[in-house]
Amino acid sequence: MRDPVTGYANFELRCQFPDYKPMVGYAITATADTTTPGDKRPIKMGELLDVIEAAPKPAVLVFKHVGADRLKACFTGDMFCTSLSKMGVVGVVTDGANRDISGIRRRAPEFQIFSPGWVVSHGRVSYFDFNVDVSVCGLQIHPGDLLFGDENGLLQIPIDIADAVVKRAKETHIAERAFFEFLDSNSYTFQELKDRLYAPSKER
Repeated sequence: MRDPVTGYANFELRCQFPDYKPMVGYAITATADTTTPGDKRPIKMGELLDVIEAAPKPAVLVFKHVGADRLKACFTGDMFCTSLSKMGVVGVVTDGANRDISGIRRRAPEFQIFSPGWVVSHGRVSYFDFNVDVSVCGLQIHPGDLLFGDENGLLQIPIDIADAVVKRAKETHIAERAFFEFLDSNSYTFQELKDRLYAPSKER
């Protein structure tokens, strides 16, 4: 369907609530900054909320940092995440940070965050462009892409191959279950193990 080295974020992007169920939603993208001192640019919060309200649900809000200091950027807290949850957003993805980890967990249960980490201050936010292509932690995301994330990381699924991905995932699950059943069985042999592990490589 596509090259196996594409379509997923690098390990800098971490699932912040790994005990939650997997996150699935349609991408809403935005570029933003919270770290420019003395920033007087329009915030555009109203425009962002209109974009979210009009988007397909469930949605995942994706913030690309374009400001002065990405390691201090902060795009959401408990008030914003709780509000987003009410609007049909199931999670946030960003190459910046967030704040209020315990408040988000308490006030917006199952609302997922994918980010490198957390900071203590929200800075001063300005939103710029909405529903544009962005790159977050090595992953190219287009508006409307289907995003899947769990404790292992974040995966981008183009809509035109979504059905094929589901079919392949089911096939892989069946094959892996059979493999582990073989390992647990009394019929285990080294040669069989070698044959089973070698077989997938011959399909490439």
